[in-house]
Amino acid sequence: MIREIVFILIVLLLPGSCKISRDVEESNFVSHSDLDELRTKGKITAVTDFNSVNYFIYRGTPMGFHYELLRSFSEFTGINIEVITTSDINKSVDLLNSGAADIIAIDLPSGSDLVNKVRFTLPLNRTGLVLVQRKPSRWTGMSKEEIDRALVRNVSFLAGKMIYVQSGSGAAIEMHRLNKKMSNKLTVIEVPFEAEKIISLVAKREIDYAVCDENTALVNSWYFPVVDISTVIRQPEDLGWGVRKTGSEQLINALNDWIQTIKQNNLYTILYSKYFRNEGLAQIFRSEYYTINTGKISPWDAYIKKFSETIGWDWRLLAALIYQESRFRPDVVSNAGAHGLMQVLPSTGESMGIDITSSPEDNIKGGVLYLSYLQKFFEDKIPDENERIKFVLASYNAGAGNILDAMRLAEKYGKNPLLWDGNVEYFLLKKSDPKFYNDPVVQFGYCKGDEPVNFVAEILNRYAEYKNFIP
Repeated sequence: MIREIVFILIVLLLPGSCKISRDVEESNFVSHSDLDELRTKGKITAVTDFNSVNYFIYRGTPMGFHYELLRSFSEFTGINIEVITTSDINKSVDLLNSGAADIIAIDLPSGSDLVNKVRFTLPLNRTGLVLVQRKPSRWTGMSKEEIDRALVRNVSFLAGKMIYVQSGSGAAIEMHRLNKKMSNKLTVIEVPFEAEKIISLVAKREIDYAVCDENTALVNSWYFPVVDISTVIRQPEDLGWGVRKTGSEQLINALNDWIQTIKQNNLYTILYSKYFRNEGLAQIFRSEYYTINTGKISPWDAYIKKFSETIGWDWRLLAALIYQESRFRPDVVSNAGAHGLMQVLPSTGESMGIDITSSPEDNIKGGVLYLSYLQKFFEDKIPDENERIKFVLASYNAGAGNILDAMRLAEKYGKNPLLWDGNVEYFLLKKSDPKFYNDPVVQFGYCKGDEPVNFVAEILNRYAEYKNFIP
């Protein structure tokens, strides 16, 4: 438990900003831009893969080796990073060269033919490929020599056998290359799911052999001790990220500067140890809140689903709001006296006839009733439903009066009072400036606008992350 808590604390303390969007088809980024243009645009688009090492969600919190590296690069450049995901290296290259992505943040083997298609960064990782197979049924009482005799320790002995690999992965590329060299052929079967799923099939005796990268195999061997990962298929080699071969000079220089920085300041070492040398990960994989396996976000999912239906919300959006308010902790009390999962004031609950301190269920019920009130309040004012959500969220944080002030300011200064991004959002930020909070159209005075603005952005970003893993 201590190891798990330390693990979580490290993730929560690391700075950065990533906006995640798993659905590749939703990406609208089609121009080929270098860093100055990306800075003006306000985002860098990166493609990565999702699995038990690179990107996953645990207890509502996004984690992962590449995910946190992207957060670090975002902090280094000061530019938000939007992430699209695919586990197929060939597809990631297509996304890069079509302009839908600016960075491939996947372990790309520097010794592969990819060098002709992308420009590699300095090495970010290093790993080989290993064979995943089951240990003998009585392996716990056997010596290493006895286990070795019972297992495949030479690649040539795989002839005639079926080897499972993740579609489009480095393992798939290598196994097809290896098969061409073998006089006695093996059968390479590509399957469309992540390496840890394939490893679990080996452990469960549904398949006999798989090949994947050594880092992922090592992490999953803590969870599945019955699997053996000692047979090397390919020796470790340098792995980097990729950018387009032309038109990305500033971006590749920034990436290389950042890589040198994180290797000098030990951030890289910390993250590598956290994800590839931490046996506490096995406890996370076993948890019912390891979202990749279970689809669960929190202990309160049933209540969240129940009450989200009453206001017509996607339950994952309500879950993102609750995470933002309380990190799913039901006993939190703010300095202002707001209670519980949804940080509702007891007076607000009383006005709706609910004791929001009595139970997590009643706390969520009270918070949702307040959201329902805000939705009705803005229903006629903001006709677009997607825009209205932003106004409701901001009002939940700062009160509807401050949002109305910002709408009036937007209208006065020629902005659109019905749009959030760059319009009402902009003038809510200005409500901390005397020039604006003393304006005659302002009725509710000073507001520290960055709090509700960040509140809205972080909830919507987290909502996108939850949609990545929960259909």
